[in-house]
Amino acid sequence: MSAENGRTAFVTGGSGFIGGRLIERLRRDGWSVRALTRSPESAAKVRALGAEPVEGDLDRPEAMSAGARGCSLAFHAAAQLGEWGRRADFLRVNVEGTRNVLRACRDAAVRRFVHVGTEAGLIAGEPLVRVDETAPLRPDSKALYCQTKAMAEQVVRDANGDGLETVVVRPRLVWGQGDTTILPSLVQAVEAGRFAWIGGGRHLTSTTHVGNTVEGLALGAERGAPGGVYFVTDGEPVVFREFITELLETQGVTVPDRNMPAPLARAAAVCAEAVWRTLRLRGSPPVTRLTAWLSSLETTIDTSRATEELGYRPLKTIPEGMAELREAA
Repeated sequence: MSAENGRTAFVTGGSGFIGGRLIERLRRDGWSVRALTRSPESAAKVRALGAEPVEGDLDRPEAMSAGARGCSLAFHAAAQLGEWGRRADFLRVNVEGTRNVLRACRDAAVRRFVHVGTEAGLIAGEPLVRVDETAPLRPDSKALYCQTKAMAEQVVRDANGDGLETVVVRPRLVWGQGDTTILPSLVQAVEAGRFAWIGGGRHLTSTTHVGNTVEGLALGAERGAPGGVYFVTDGEPVVFREFITELLETQGVTVPDRNMPAPLARAAAVCAEAVWRTLRLRGSPPVTRLTAWLSSLETTIDTSRATEELGYRPLKTIPEGMAELREAA
């Protein structure tokens, strides 16, 4: 992508893991970037990355519309993450927030809207084996993150047309230097003595380095078909246990050889969630449906559509990404 004619991009979630790397990529490609920020800390972070902060949040379409005015392109990377929380919060951020960003971008005459999707929008408790973009979204999922990301993606796909082109890019298990979610959570679980493999962890999984994620987003913006949906990954699947073990070893953390049978973990998750919800307990249950599913179910992705339509190829190999993490530790 280039910045011909002074083109400018609007980014939500720019102070986060994916959004921050996306800003860096856009700036390297010559784009001017405006990034939505909710606090002085996030404003300072995006400013350091070379973006212009836009004060506001996903609840304020007017502020976003003002920030997006004059932009030809928008990327929506902001989301409510996590394995547990209030349904109202997930709905407000992931669904209504996405609807608000779309409304703001349409009002601002943005031409193209690229949404950071996820394979989690397809997860409802069954394995995903070599799935492609024809697999159905699962807004009926019992995991709130999965449910609301499915709903959000449908909102984006429905919004395509009438002057606004929407594209969805779906990475799977985003990792790499600067990760603020997966790797820190794994390290904390091991150090707290709460880590265990579920069902042995020997199933296959697809992964997507953050550099490959951003490559997919850039290509989706440039070449994606209006209304298109594209999976991107690191390439061939890997064994979940081997990948997570190496990931933790980059931080000097040794994974304990502790295992919980998958049926037991899933049953415990259902019970724990019911107790936490009924009694309105603080914090998260010791195990949730989402954790049990992500840790024990095969999730492998067919990226043929991105390869054929976008010309997508992973820029970063898993060994290269692991080497970067070891050097930064």
